[in-house]
Amino acid sequence: MLRIGLFLATNLAIMLLISIVFQVLGIEGILAANGVDLNIQALLLMSGLIGFSGSIISLLMSKWMAKRSMGVHIIDNPSNSTESWLLATVQRQAEKAGIGMPEVGIFDSPTPNAFATGANKNSALVAVSSGLLQQMDRGEVEAVLGHEVSHVSNGDMVTLTLIQGVVNTFVIFFSRILGHFVDRVLFKNERGMGMGYFLGSIVGQIVFSLLANIIVAWFSRQREFRADSGGADLAGRSKMIGALRRLQYAQAPQPLPNEFAAFGISGGGLKELFSTHPPLEVRIRALESGR
Repeated sequence: MLRIGLFLATNLAIMLLISIVFQVLGIEGILAANGVDLNIQALLLMSGLIGFSGSIISLLMSKWMAKRSMGVHIIDNPSNSTESWLLATVQRQAEKAGIGMPEVGIFDSPTPNAFATGANKNSALVAVSSGLLQQMDRGEVEAVLGHEVSHVSNGDMVTLTLIQGVVNTFVIFFSRILGHFVDRVLFKNERGMGMGYFLGSIVGQIVFSLLANIIVAWFSRQREFRADSGGADLAGRSKMIGALRRLQYAQAPQPLPNEFAAFGISGGGLKELFSTHPPLEVRIRALESGR
């Protein structure tokens, strides 16, 4: 119920904020003076509907997409001691974190990585790569699992879905505004939606999407610090630091698909503004300082 309430409140707040800003700046009057027959309230509603629908549908499909795109093998009946240990470790951590037992899986990748996903913290998925199991000792793997279980218990998938819905709304709304402005004010089109509208909307959506990705990435980086702290609580601070140090020495992990990147364990790249993870050295320093 709390998450549904947060979703509705966020959606309402963003549309209300945009309406106030447009009224204060007098943009509606400028558009009307140039013959723009644009219904701001209807556009806000449409933008919010499209923006949040896309992010919510992605969340609901996240487990299914993960299993298919990453080739995740779900451990139903453990076939060896490693799989038995993985299940027992995740079960112990899930009980300590107060969530339902996630599905546990392994995906084939030579580089160490892991992710968590799912629309509900009581029916999530935690998956690790074969490379992670091969290159880390059990204490380090335990810390990585704790990091992912913390993502689940913190509700990070839902939180970032709501944030994505907000920025989606901004992107759609302002790109359509730009399209109308270009079509009516610059191209002087007086009827319907001409070429200027489509060109302006496309360019606006590309530019605003890039800016929106910076915002989403920033929020994701903050959630990573929380997940590191949670992993330290579940597995031990020294193990969590050891796991991050191991990643520093490992070959740079291949990026996860976009829909799972924010919930992985790997460090950020050179383009820090667009990175979903803080640099590993920054995460290690945060843990060493007790944050």
